[in-house]
Amino acid sequence: MKKRSKTLLLAGGIAASLLVWAGLDSQLTVREYTIESGKVDGPVRLALLTDLHCCYYGEGQRELLDAVAAQQPDLVVLSGDIVDDETRMPEERALATVEALAEQWPVYYVTGNHEFWSGRVDEIKAELRQCGAVILEGESALVTAAGQTIQICGVDDPNVGERAWQAQLETVTAALEEDVFSVLLTHRPERVEDYTGRGFDLVLAGHAHGGQWRLPGLINGLIAPNQGIFPQYAGGEYDLEGTTLIVSRGLARESTRVPRFYNPRLLVIIELT
Repeated sequence: MKKRSKTLLLAGGIAASLLVWAGLDSQLTVREYTIESGKVDGPVRLALLTDLHCCYYGEGQRELLDAVAAQQPDLVVLSGDIVDDETRMPEERALATVEALAEQWPVYYVTGNHEFWSGRVDEIKAELRQCGAVILEGESALVTAAGQTIQICGVDDPNVGERAWQAQLETVTAALEEDVFSVLLTHRPERVEDYTGRGFDLVLAGHAHGGQWRLPGLINGLIAPNQGIFPQYAGGEYDLEGTTLIVSRGLARESTRVPRFYNPRLLVIIELT
């Protein structure tokens, strides 16, 4: 009996170790969403990158850049925290990523909280403009991609100030073209009451880091900033009364003090059809 108990204990230990090892696997993965709309006549592919936090993706960021290229997007959108506020995270990684993306596709960017926390948000915006990104701060742009016209709108992170953030949101709402598919880029997924009912077809966000720890099928996320324990909008697709909200689990890895668990780094692809 003792031998059998030891065998069972060993087997249980090995199984538990394998489960932990699998949960800590943070390989870059791709998640694709399809959004059907009568406002586009043919497919348009958007690549959504969020919460890079200057993290490392191989020499010259090739792992991430190659993953984006393999998906053949028509344009790239960045929903904040591409740059980190901690000096231990080399900013050059973020700038190199954005510059390489902008050499191949139109790139649209909005800030996250960490760009503001750096204390140099205006400088970061200027650097990203030099890299080729279009910075949206309460502005919208009509974009032609894959022969289709879509409207990309963007607001700063609420760290710009609540009154200024609300003013930016009102400005882009007033600019909506009724017959054009509209996308709102924002960093914060938890502000759903502010996005609902405005007429945006699609809202793209990040910030939650997938709730950091997940148990697929049981817990979608353990904890997220500005949402707390068991966040409702940790990652995935949500219906906001006719507006689709897609929350990316983000690309951060070594910048986080708590390791991701069953929550791999994510490149999001959205195909509009």
